[in-house]
Amino acid sequence: MNKLTIALASAASLAIAACSDPVEETAPAEDTAMADQMANDTATAGTIVEVAQGNPDFSTLVSAVTAANLGETLSGDGPYTVFAPTNDAFGKIPEATLTELTTNDTETLGSILTYHVVQGNVDAATLTKAIEDAGEAGYTITTVNGGTLTAKVVDGNVVLTDAAGGTSTVTATDVAASNGVIHVIDTVLMPQ
Repeated sequence: MNKLTIALASAASLAIAACSDPVEETAPAEDTAMADQMANDTATAGTIVEVAQGNPDFSTLVSAVTAANLGETLSGDGPYTVFAPTNDAFGKIPEATLTELTTNDTETLGSILTYHVVQGNVDAATLTKAIEDAGEAGYTITTVNGGTLTAKVVDGNVVLTDAAGGTSTVTATDVAASNGVIHVIDTVLMPQ
């Protein structure tokens, strides 16, 4: 848990700035609608876990958090920034692999999930500013599990590159929670 808190704190101080939100402006209509629904659903924002539980697009994420015993941690004080994969993002992982992770290899699952968490409350504006300030190399984000992500703006969207070289696009931003913020992503990130 302390690793998660430290990683989240480190990563949060990394991220997002600029008053404009190019991610939302160029996000597909269904992703923008999902973000709007989530914003409405969280007017009295619960914890990150409660917000995710309240949206059916995160049912796989909620199941994975439960299987990895991270629910209590992500319901803690925080603040945390979570790059939250949707059900469709988890759908890109072979079903047998996902089943293995959620039933037998929960330690690896926990590592994968904490790779999506950054300490602190990093809103889209702060992250965008950090990316702009970092230049062409991109902005390095330290996650709670101690790994790093590289964030760049590509064609007006924030794109995260993981340690394995995979990429994920942020499709919705700044979903408020009482203990942090959620940014929706379209692909599960892998620490190695």
